[in-house]
Amino acid sequence: MKKKDIVTVAIEAVRFPNKAYGFVQGEKVIVKNALPGQVVSAQIIKKRSGHFEGRLLEVLERSSCERTNGYCSHHEICGGCTYQTMEHHAELAMKEQQVHQLLEEAGIQIERWEGIVPSPLETGYRNKCEFSFGDEYKDGPLALGMRKKMSHYEVVSLQDCNIIDHDFLAILQSSLHFFQEHQVPFYHRMRHDGSLRHLVVRKGKATGEILVHLVTTSELPFSIEAYRDVLLSLSLEGNICGILHSVNDGVADVVRSDHMTLLYGKDFFVERLFDLEFQVSAYSFFQTNTEGAEQLYSIVREFAADVQDKVVFDLYCGTGTIGQIMAKAGSKKVIGIELIEEAVTAANENALRNQLDNCTFLAGDVLKLLDELQERPDIMIVDPPREGVHPKAIQKLIDFQAPEIVYVSCKPTSLARDLQVFQQAGYTVKRVKLMDMFPRTVHIETVCLLSKKNK
Repeated sequence: MKKKDIVTVAIEAVRFPNKAYGFVQGEKVIVKNALPGQVVSAQIIKKRSGHFEGRLLEVLERSSCERTNGYCSHHEICGGCTYQTMEHHAELAMKEQQVHQLLEEAGIQIERWEGIVPSPLETGYRNKCEFSFGDEYKDGPLALGMRKKMSHYEVVSLQDCNIIDHDFLAILQSSLHFFQEHQVPFYHRMRHDGSLRHLVVRKGKATGEILVHLVTTSELPFSIEAYRDVLLSLSLEGNICGILHSVNDGVADVVRSDHMTLLYGKDFFVERLFDLEFQVSAYSFFQTNTEGAEQLYSIVREFAADVQDKVVFDLYCGTGTIGQIMAKAGSKKVIGIELIEEAVTAANENALRNQLDNCTFLAGDVLKLLDELQERPDIMIVDPPREGVHPKAIQKLIDFQAPEIVYVSCKPTSLARDLQVFQQAGYTVKRVKLMDMFPRTVHIETVCLLSKKNK
C-alpha cells in the first residue's frame, strides 16, 4: 500500500478515541469515524510506524451494531457526534472494552471492575453547547453550528440535533437568521477579518435558566441591542436569565474574552444537583450532562464512603460541586483548588448559598498551591482536565500520603498513564466504575478508588 491508494477495510474494533481499525494485506489500517463490523472504503493518507492511516470514503456494508433510525439529519457530515448510528447497548459495551483494554495494557492491577453505568438520558442531555460561526463550504452562506467531520473550517448549520436541548436549537436558528438578514460576516481565521466567532448556550436542567453568550471580534457591524431583543422575544421551554457579549480579538479559535458586557439579566445561571444549588458563570466548569452528573457524583460519594469528620482535598474542583457534596456528607473540612478564578469565586458563593461553612475553595495552580497547604488529607478527590495530572503535581499528591484517592477521569489514556505512577508509588486500584456521561460521542468518564497498600 502507498499514499492515495483506495482500499477496502473490514473494521475489527475501535480503540479509544475513535480509532477504528482493520487489516489489509496483513497491514493494520486505522480509519476514524468507522464502527466495528462495518466494511468501508478508505483512502490511505499516511504511513506510520506499524500501521497506515486512511480517510473514510464510504460505508460499503453496515454493521449489526447500527440502529435503523433515531439519528439526526446531519449524522453523515456533522462532527458533533461519532456513534450516533450505533445502538446504545453496543456503544456502552465498546466503551467499557476500550477502557478495560487501555488499563490492562498499562499494567494496572484492578481489584474490582464494576462495569459501566448508562446515562439517564441518551438524547437531549447536553446543558451546554459551543456553536461556531463559519460557512457551509468555501465562500458559501453563513453557518452556525458544529464543525464538519474532518474539517477545521466548514460548519454544519443544525436543523435538528439529538444530544442538545430543544431551546438551544431555537436560539441557534433565530441567531443565524438575524445575522444572515443583517449580512454580518464570521471571523475568518486565515484572513483575520469579520465579526462572528462563537455562540455559547448553557441551561440549568433543573431550573430552566438559560445563559446566552455571544463572542465576536471588536468589529460590530450590527446592533447588539437588536440581537438581544430578538433572543428575548423567543418562546422557549426555559427562560433566558442572562445574555452576555464578549469581545475576542485573538487569533486562536477558542472561546475567550478580552472584554465582557452584560446585555441582559445576570452573568450566571443556577443549577441543582441533589439538594444543593450551584451558580454557574460563563467560563465555569460544570458537567454538561446534569442527570448524568448526579449519577457520576453518586459513584464518587460511594467510593469516598464515610467522610464524616475527615479532611477532604477536592483538586481541580471547578465550581466546587464534588467538594460541597462531601461537605454536605459531614466532612470535617473540604479544601478545593481550581485554576480559573471565576470558577473559584462561584464555588465560594455556592458554599454560602448552600449554607456550608466547612469548605474553602482556593484559586491557583494545583502544582503551586499544594505547597502552601498545612492540612493533611484523609482522602483526595482528583478530577483533572483531559490531559490528566501534571507529572510534577502528581508527585506532590503522592507526597501527602493520603490513605485514599478517588480519581475522576474524562480521558482513559491520561488516566492509564497517571495510574501507573500511583501504582508504582504504592497505591492499589481497589475499584473502577465507568459512567457514560456523553452518549453518541467518543467520551467516557471513569471513577477509580485508590488505596495505600500499608493502610
